[in-house]
Amino acid sequence: MGNQGMEDLIPLVNRLQDALSSVGHLCNLHLPQIAVVGGQSAGKSSVLENFVGRDFLPRGSGIVTRRPLILQLLNANTEYGEFLHCKEKKFTDFEKIRNEIETETCRLTGSNKGISPVPISLRIYSPHVLNLTLVDLPGITKVPVGDQPADIEYQIRDMIMQFICKENCLILAVTPANTDLANSDALKLAKDVDPQGLRTIGVITKLDLMDAGTDARQILENRLLPLRRGYIGVVNRSQKDIDGKKDIKAALHEEQKFFLAHPAYRHMAERMGTPYLQKMLNQQLTNHIRDTLPAFRSHLHSQLLALNKEAEEYRQHISQTPCLHLAVDFEKLIEGSGDKVDTVSLSGGARINRIFHERFPYELIKMEPDEKKLRQEINYAIRNINGIRTSLFTPDMAFETIVKKQIIKLKAPCIKLIDMVTEELITTLYQCISKLSSFPKLQDETEKLVTTEIQHQESKCREQVLLLIDIQLAYINTKHVDFIGFANSSPLAALQVVRKGWLTISNISIMKGGAKEYWFILTAESLSWFKDDEEKEKKYMMPLDNLKFRDGERGFMSSKFVFALFNTELRNVYKDYRCLELACNSQEELDSWKASLLQAGVYPDKVTDAEMFSDPQLERQVQTIRNLVDSYMSTIYKTVKDLMPKTVMHLMINSVKEFISCELLAQLYALGDCAALMDESPEQQQHRQEVLRKHAALTEALGVIGKISTSTSTTPVPPPVDSSWIRPARYRHSQTGGKTVARGPAPAVPQALPHTQAPPDNKLSPLPSFHPSVLHPPFLSFSQHAFLLPPPIPLMQ
Repeated sequence: MGNQGMEDLIPLVNRLQDALSSVGHLCNLHLPQIAVVGGQSAGKSSVLENFVGRDFLPRGSGIVTRRPLILQLLNANTEYGEFLHCKEKKFTDFEKIRNEIETETCRLTGSNKGISPVPISLRIYSPHVLNLTLVDLPGITKVPVGDQPADIEYQIRDMIMQFICKENCLILAVTPANTDLANSDALKLAKDVDPQGLRTIGVITKLDLMDAGTDARQILENRLLPLRRGYIGVVNRSQKDIDGKKDIKAALHEEQKFFLAHPAYRHMAERMGTPYLQKMLNQQLTNHIRDTLPAFRSHLHSQLLALNKEAEEYRQHISQTPCLHLAVDFEKLIEGSGDKVDTVSLSGGARINRIFHERFPYELIKMEPDEKKLRQEINYAIRNINGIRTSLFTPDMAFETIVKKQIIKLKAPCIKLIDMVTEELITTLYQCISKLSSFPKLQDETEKLVTTEIQHQESKCREQVLLLIDIQLAYINTKHVDFIGFANSSPLAALQVVRKGWLTISNISIMKGGAKEYWFILTAESLSWFKDDEEKEKKYMMPLDNLKFRDGERGFMSSKFVFALFNTELRNVYKDYRCLELACNSQEELDSWKASLLQAGVYPDKVTDAEMFSDPQLERQVQTIRNLVDSYMSTIYKTVKDLMPKTVMHLMINSVKEFISCELLAQLYALGDCAALMDESPEQQQHRQEVLRKHAALTEALGVIGKISTSTSTTPVPPPVDSSWIRPARYRHSQTGGKTVARGPAPAVPQALPHTQAPPDNKLSPLPSFHPSVLHPPFLSFSQHAFLLPPPIPLMQ
């Protein structure tokens, strides 16, 4: 049976299974166990009761087992049972165990034949059992009854598959002897999930109910549909025995007498019966645990590592105040130094950073005025300031009026900046306090206090930002170093630059030098041109007073686009030229120069907007103010983009961080009844206990496994079955004495397996007799493994 350490492993697996089942699942550990599979009325319940020696399982017609029953048998000096769902109660009356199974089954499935995959865990201590863990599964059925759904067959099959598909599960396939082995649903399911037969053990029940003259010797000798681990036959109590309360011990004694007396089974009687089955299953489960021990240990380690951190936090949850962790977590999320870095989306400080440097600048850009509307506002401002007077100079008050109007518009994006940061702070807070979900009262109070503080700091920050905007409105600093009116000694020359670029003077005669390209500069006062773009040698400066432009005529074979400047008072515009023809390289460039001339107050020969273009001098003043406003507002934008994030950072973010780290705990204590704040929610308390219990079970399991010697002596898995002799054959039938027999040659007997034994004393054993359902052609199955006539046992010489 191996060393004592291996014997202790089965109870250990039972304890581990209890710990994991208490949290509603098996933690995907696939614990080694034995699943009992068979059709309805195959005798599964009787086999399990024979193991225990007591009647404790529900009985009746149809489907009786409607939930999986995890049955843990433990050898002990006293005899009693325990259920996992009422572990504190010990059942010494096995009739009450049956009632409890029925009650617990009906609790989930109802009383009208419904089924459920949620298992019932029962542990039985007894001096008459060997350590075993078995799972009694619902019997395979075909026709739904009661509340069972129409697909009951498939639901039960799925439920069975959930257990037997696991590599750590041995399969106990129970088949009654008085039915055709070819139609065994248990063997078919086992074959589907265990095609090599490494985990399947066959059990043949109801041997005493076979027709006279038939037996199951060929099956039990593992020569008909061979299994690698072979078959074991048992004889259970009949329904009459059960109704008559026949003692199981007496039934086991009669089972032993049956095998010793039966001519077909007496040579293998020591390997038949319930005691041998129980002993063999104990050995097989022990060996199976030993074989799967390395992978099982590795899986235990991985599960334990995953639980270590959570279990340690739960052990210290009383000694360490969760609020202390809140400050650390909040600061890490804001500063970007968290232990767990989000690789899916931005959070915390990263989102606030994006608000500062992407969202807020974008909101400022949206505030830039429409050019046409702004020029119109400047136009009206200049005219209203002048009143009935005609001004020779551009009024300063127009500039200041327009600038202040643009500064006031900055309040909206600045307030929106505060709102966006506030929203992110609250989101970050919720992300941090979600870790306080174990303490609902503490979580609620913390949320209220910190949210109130954020709102308070938001209000202070809003007031400060509006104050900063008012400060900008209070004094328009035209001496600012970045303002172009202060940076140049000749302000108008710099302010009035509208456009620069290359143009060709095309109407100069060849005698005077001909057409030539120059570098032109257009301001609000004049049009100048230079020898090159370094602007060192000025060739001429033409004032814009009374100038207009018109489209020119392109020369023959010329690719240039021409426009002409002329004086409305018929004066010469350049030396002795009445007009100056200027050529561009493209239509796009021509249109751009025309737009620039309009901006500088030079209009086309035909004017359509009398109000807007009636006064060239006014337009030059509008352009001057427009340039000044653009220059001054650019400095304001720079100041606001730099100062606003600093203000928000100081008054909101840093203040909230300081409140959480320094004042929050004091305000929580000021609320009183601190013990109530630390009360866990019932769900969290249960989860904590389950995690700690599961962690303790895993730790204990690894400790016990570490002490087990893996060099224990065990029975090796039998070699693969030689089934090459199974092939289609012809049958000749004759009716002799009302029995059907098969005649004809048959192949040689395969090599004997552990369950095959020669007759005692080298005497000729009687020829086997077979159940008619196996031999009669209509019952033969050729769909998978044709159940052919087994070869005759060779005569001994």
